[in-house]
Amino acid sequence: MLKGVLTVGGWTMASRVLGFARDMFIAARLGAGPIADCFFVALKLPNLFRRLFGEGAFNAAFVPAFAGTLAVQGPKVAQQLAERMAALMTLWLSLLVVIGIITMPQLMRVLAPGFSDDPAKFTLAIELTRITFPYLLLICLTALVSGVLNGLERFAAAAAAPIFFNLLSMASLLVLTPYVATPAHALAWGVVASGAVQLGLVLWACARAGMALRILRLPSLAPEVRQVLRRMVPGILGAGVTQLNLAIDVIIASFLPAGAVSYLYYADRVGQLPLGVIGAAVGTAMLPLLSRQVRAGESLSAHRTMNRAAELSLLLCLPAAVGQAVVAYPIVGVLFQRGAFGPAEASATAAALGAYAIGLPAYVLVKIFAPGFFARGDTATPVKVGFAAVALNLLLNLILTRYLSHVGVALATALSAWFNALALGVLLLRRGQFVPDRRLRQRLPRLLLAAAAMGVVLWLLQALLFPAAPGLRFVALGLLVAGGSAAYFVAAHLLRAVDLREVRGMLRRRRRKA
Repeated sequence: MLKGVLTVGGWTMASRVLGFARDMFIAARLGAGPIADCFFVALKLPNLFRRLFGEGAFNAAFVPAFAGTLAVQGPKVAQQLAERMAALMTLWLSLLVVIGIITMPQLMRVLAPGFSDDPAKFTLAIELTRITFPYLLLICLTALVSGVLNGLERFAAAAAAPIFFNLLSMASLLVLTPYVATPAHALAWGVVASGAVQLGLVLWACARAGMALRILRLPSLAPEVRQVLRRMVPGILGAGVTQLNLAIDVIIASFLPAGAVSYLYYADRVGQLPLGVIGAAVGTAMLPLLSRQVRAGESLSAHRTMNRAAELSLLLCLPAAVGQAVVAYPIVGVLFQRGAFGPAEASATAAALGAYAIGLPAYVLVKIFAPGFFARGDTATPVKVGFAAVALNLLLNLILTRYLSHVGVALATALSAWFNALALGVLLLRRGQFVPDRRLRQRLPRLLLAAAAMGVVLWLLQALLFPAAPGLRFVALGLLVAGGSAAYFVAAHLLRAVDLREVRGMLRRRRRKA
């Protein structure tokens, strides 16, 4: 599992770094005004469907079925399952795209009802979303083929594909802007182009892995396909509750003053770095392994897999959460404060980032706990927890935004994420499907103490290094990150929350294997 985590995490880190470069371009060109708000809503709608239908519910139902079929019935039958699912997904997603483009004004009144008070803003949001909406079909098919690659334990291509989203977004902003109405139009066309490139990449990687998929064929509702669909329907909310909460964020933020949608977008982008590198990497590598262990009746191995996944995730995400909360303003200021994005926008975005950081460990724990249900074919239980989390998020949004504006939106999302994670964890404990071992119980409080020590060091370093001269801001942020990281791992080692000898032994084993 660790090899898969490192592969997915490494490529995701590269994608996130390029993503920050892309967002820096967007912030400098669009700032955090009405045009930026419209583009981020246009990007949010296809991304919401992608994460629900493509990555969330579909992967939760398809990857265990594919991995189990591959292990028991062989690659030929597994390939037939993948091709049948691809054909069915192509048909109904194409219909969804056509219907969505036609009914976009009505969809926009649901996703961003506050925009309807400004006709020009509402019209621009509709126009941009119609351009980006075909990305939904392309990226959901990419997620399907990526699920096949993950089931084959070929993680690199699927994890590297999002890099092209960032590269083509930046290229379109630089090249197409003079030829279209606004820079947001250029970005929208870049989004669609990136979907086609990502799909081509994973299809090529799948063919190289010995499983060339034919996605254009007549659909078939074979028994194994119907089983995946049955598990997928409740999983739409169970696996995608975080995305539903973020959709609620956009709906509420559309009623707030101009810029609120943009503040939340930029803050979420920073918060998504550790979530993508840690949570998504561990969850992606863990699901096929856990599915095989459960299918083979290896309950002890399954418990060990979940314990080590939780330990590794918390080891890495706790310092990230504390760091984002303590030094939110330097992070946002260095990354985005230039051009049309000024100090006021940086301050508003930093406040949202600090609120999102509270929920970061919860987001990662959901990525660990959810596969415990999915690997056993249970997608119904997470949906029940999901309904409750979405309802709680909506209630907290309505209360907190009255006093905290857009920061209340971020805080409501973080608190509902904690409810989701704790509820899933308690249910797994009661069923005996997740039993924290002695090592995890001993190391968790020590990790919390090490993260708290790092927070103190960061607070002191921030006072020394910021405000920094304009030409030295990246250097100051680099020193801040390096100092905080060193403080955390030294404290973790002294508190015996992590054993560096284990790390050295693991690296030696990897070198010998290589």
